[in-house]
Amino acid sequence: MKYITLGNSQLKVSRICMGCMGFGNAATGQHSWTLDEAQTREIIKHALEMGINFYDTAIAYQNGTSEQFVGKALRDFAKRDDYVIATKFTPRTQQEIDENVSGQQHIANYLDQSLKNLGMDYVDLYIYHMWDYHTPMEEIMEGLHNAAKAGKARYIGISNCFAWQLAKANFYARENGLTEFVSVQGHYNLIFREEEREMSPFCKDQNIAMTPYSALAGGRLSKRQGETSKRLAEDSYAKFKYDATAEADGKIIRRVEELADKRGVSMTEISLAWLLTKVTSPVVGATKFSHVDGAVKAVELVLSQEEIDYLEELYVPHALVGVMAQNGKQKAGNVV
Repeated sequence: MKYITLGNSQLKVSRICMGCMGFGNAATGQHSWTLDEAQTREIIKHALEMGINFYDTAIAYQNGTSEQFVGKALRDFAKRDDYVIATKFTPRTQQEIDENVSGQQHIANYLDQSLKNLGMDYVDLYIYHMWDYHTPMEEIMEGLHNAAKAGKARYIGISNCFAWQLAKANFYARENGLTEFVSVQGHYNLIFREEEREMSPFCKDQNIAMTPYSALAGGRLSKRQGETSKRLAEDSYAKFKYDATAEADGKIIRRVEELADKRGVSMTEISLAWLLTKVTSPVVGATKFSHVDGAVKAVELVLSQEEIDYLEELYVPHALVGVMAQNGKQKAGNVV
């Protein structure tokens, strides 16, 4: 495994981040394909043995049971200084808005619950899961700064936002002596490259780490034609993200398969090796040992510029999906 500094922080993270949305009690959350606690422990133990020290979960994943399973496994299998844990908080609920719960108090409440779920005193990275259009940005930034000042979050990150929002938030923080975002977790992979328009160059200029989710497009970039999985069959949100562009995306996926055969490696290795040329540490979900192994192998795979160009050649623009702004209203599917 190789390691890298996470943006403008002092965190040394593995080039692969273990995405933990696939862990948690399937009976209590929005996903039917997640692993139970015993299976979660096996995957995390194996990932630690393979050198992965960066783990990403969220309070919204399976109603907090992902945090619970992941926190217990990490506490049992590793020393606290040997791993980096990130978790995320969602926007204020309508009930909180009606009860005048401030953005600062919302963050304090959610972070305390996440720490309880994880069984930890602090998280290394606390991530603003999606832009809250019903809460002043100033309240969010001040709430996150309070979390950092209290020692409950070493650094802060953001997910599911536009480049202008990240720029505005960090400018406000800088002007007011508050904590700035050191990372952004957006939707980015070989068949969805819209982050390259504004987010990627902005992050490069500001040394903000990119830790994208959906690195394998919900398994589409790791499966040969005709192959399937429980998640591919049952993940309705992933279908929402990719079904509309399946024909165009399929041409790129076939090139991944072709190049994998030519190099004698897996499609996972090709897809992630490409993404690793663009970002700091992609978030990769794993529900099998082979998923972990493929991701780790990708770190050592070096693609030629000709191979990179071949994989990128057929890309067509994609409409934004997932969490987005439209006329000031927040639209979202399942939380990612």
